Parts: sequence; structure tokens; C-alpha cells
Amino acid sequence: MKVISQREFDRNPAQVLEALEAGEALRVTGRDGEIIELHRRADGRPWTAEELVERHKRLPRVDFARMRAEIDELFGVDRIDDDPWQRSRG
Repeated sequence: MKVISQREFDRNPAQVLEALEAGEALRVTGRDGEIIELHRRADGRPWTAEELVERHKRLPRVDFARMRAEIDELFGVDRIDDDPWQRSRG
């Protein structure tokens, strides 16, 4: 299996898709190791809408409060509607 960096994946998406369409499997790595493994479906056919809905139902639920807390921790608590110029004027 070919290993590519996240940077290569980001810079050459068309080449990545061409490789996948040709049947090649790829492993994408980042700073902390493997990020994802990409390959064509074994049967080569596209997903049906019903299959996608079923796969979506099996995804884990998102804890939006936890996600918001993590975002605030990483990026601060500024909001789009929080105008710093109005804050400074009181």
C-alpha cells in the first residue's frame, strides 16, 4: 500500500482520486501518524442512497456541547457577532 503525506494529499487531490480509481490503496499520514486509509470499494460500484443512509445511522452521536467546549478551548470564545470595537466603547 502506498503511503502519502497529508500535504501531498491536500496538494494533489486529482492524482489521489485517479490512483484510487485505478484500484490503488493509499495510506495518508500526518504529524501524529496514520490519518486514514483509502481504497475503492471491493465490488467497485458506487454507494446507493439507501446504503449511505444506513451507514449514517451507525455513526456515533455528536455531543455538541462537548464539541463547542473543545472549540472554545482551542480557538477562544470569540463569536462571529462579538464586535471587539463595540466592546471597547462600552
